[in-house]
Amino acid sequence: MVAVNYVGEELWSFYNAPWEKRVDLARQLMDIAEQLTNNDFEFALYLLDVSFDNFAVGPRDGKVIVVDAENVLVADKRLIKQNKPENYDAWYESRFEECDREACLSFSKDSLCSRVTVDHNYYAVCQNLLSRYATWRGTTGGLLHDPPAHIAKDGQLETLLDECTRPKKRYGRFQAAKELREYLTQLHPSNNSIIAQP
Repeated sequence: MVAVNYVGEELWSFYNAPWEKRVDLARQLMDIAEQLTNNDFEFALYLLDVSFDNFAVGPRDGKVIVVDAENVLVADKRLIKQNKPENYDAWYESRFEECDREACLSFSKDSLCSRVTVDHNYYAVCQNLLSRYATWRGTTGGLLHDPPAHIAKDGQLETLLDECTRPKKRYGRFQAAKELREYLTQLHPSNNSIIAQP
């Protein structure tokens, strides 16, 4: 017997939603990446299969929900700190790899399970859902494709997405993810100062 629960439309159905809605969903996805990586429980949950059909959006509250968590790696950060494997306290930066398939990620399970500070969830969300590198069902450009002209002209969004996906600076993804979360919060419709510009 299999029990199934409808929790909302899959994220993919919002690919062409209005810009403000896509910004809100992108912000929530980055918040999820942060919460799964850094939390009070000292357990990191690394999403290994990040694609548009593994997330849904609640019909009542518009909240993003992880709906397929069968490919999640759980790392006990307390145990890592206690056992102190080699380089446990060195930040781990996931390696970007070009891919000709949908929703692919490169990762090392050994590194995810032996480091305290890991950027995998930021990389996975930026690479497979938000950035120009995201491909799904024949489309490219990710959830934040085709921003309004004033945002595209500014260039900050594209710069942050590129650094979050394919960092040019050492540990650049960590900083880019933090700044991207802040930037998306500023772009959110409740903060009309940036959205409303001509």
